[in-house]
Amino acid sequence: MGHPDLVVVSNRGPLSFTTGPNGELVTHRGAGGLVSSLGPAVTGTGATWVAGAITDADRLAEARGLVEAEGFRLRLLAVEPDGYRQFYDVIANATLWFLNHGLFDLPRRPRIDRRWYQAWDAFRDVNRAFATAAAAEAPDGATVLVHDYHLPLVGAELARTRPDLRTAYFHHTPFCDPSALRVLPDEVATELLSGMAGHGACGFHSARWAAAFEACAGAVLGSAPTTFVSPATIDAADLAAVAASPKCAAELAALEERIGDCRLIVRVDRIELSKNLLRGFLAFEALLEAEPHLREQVVFAACVYPSRDALPEYLAYRTEMETLVERLNNRWSTPSWTPILLDTSDSYPRSVAALRRYDVLLVNPLRDGLNLVALEGPAVNDCDGVLILSREAGAWDGLGDGALGINPFDVAGTAAALSRALAMEPVERAERAASTRTASQRRSPQDWLDDQLAAAKGSAADRS
Repeated sequence: MGHPDLVVVSNRGPLSFTTGPNGELVTHRGAGGLVSSLGPAVTGTGATWVAGAITDADRLAEARGLVEAEGFRLRLLAVEPDGYRQFYDVIANATLWFLNHGLFDLPRRPRIDRRWYQAWDAFRDVNRAFATAAAAEAPDGATVLVHDYHLPLVGAELARTRPDLRTAYFHHTPFCDPSALRVLPDEVATELLSGMAGHGACGFHSARWAAAFEACAGAVLGSAPTTFVSPATIDAADLAAVAASPKCAAELAALEERIGDCRLIVRVDRIELSKNLLRGFLAFEALLEAEPHLREQVVFAACVYPSRDALPEYLAYRTEMETLVERLNNRWSTPSWTPILLDTSDSYPRSVAALRRYDVLLVNPLRDGLNLVALEGPAVNDCDGVLILSREAGAWDGLGDGALGINPFDVAGTAAALSRALAMEPVERAERAASTRTASQRRSPQDWLDDQLAAAKGSAADRS
């Protein structure tokens, strides 16, 4: 199906760039959940994707104009580096991400000072630049789909400059409740929510996050805009191709050699505060303390990769995680058994190999808009593995029938869930694995795109 009148807008695009040994520009398929979930439905349709030129190689590509590769039409937007840093690091990641995931250490953060207000000005300017770029690419009456918490102000600007456009905004993270929103200055909260409301409709992965946004909009603006709920999904065919690849097979063989006859607990995550890595490792220690017979019988493979190293909180969290793993391995290891295998190399084939092999998959975020790993694991697992899933993840809404639910703050409860999963009878394991496998593939990337297009079209009809 063609979509020449569709413009997708996001901070990171579907293509990334590097320079080769002779200075030539090399194009790669982009990484990240948005590309894997939306890319398959957009590629080859004639749609235009507007994204930021973030790296030096991206800026070289931006200078060449429209990039067409891998089935995508990409228009890159170059932003002044210091302004982009304030937009991305100070506001998007250190403020909005923390706000919506409940991560602030309130006695210390956030610090709304003069520099913060300067960063908010930069955030507004970058959003306006994205809106201008989208408006320049969009034909008359086109549909513009704006993605994620980096770009909430685009809709209001497009409504002002291009009222002919149909627009929808999709918010990938959770949304805070009105009491949490109060950490923002009143005028900033108003601008943030008004910007989102400027889109024809606002989408979320879970009804919980939509309700929280509606409550905030009602409290601040006096009314809530149109919302819709449409969880993103995986590209099952692409994931299956990676799982069947020679690289993945080699990684699986190497993993099998390391774990031998042991049962395998797996997690695949970014080293991200909201992912709750520390409590996951502490729960594994609690399991080994409570059930000595599991020592030398279970291995915990953690495929975790760095994230947001520009923020001091993330550097400190990684150090704390590595120190904890070292302590646990020093305490529990034997000459023939290392209880925790920590891999921070960010190898996708290696992560998929671990997902194929797990007996237990631990997904225990403090809060998560969705969590694609909770969908990817059941889709490729070969071992009737059991999914242990935080009820604070948006994915819980669709997978709860087959997963074991946990309170992510409850270390003892997580240890009990690990114990139950490892001791589960084969019949129940198979039933739960079949349930989560079916649920994880119930929707396609095309379904997700269709929901967004329908929301944009419906809201435009409502306005007319």
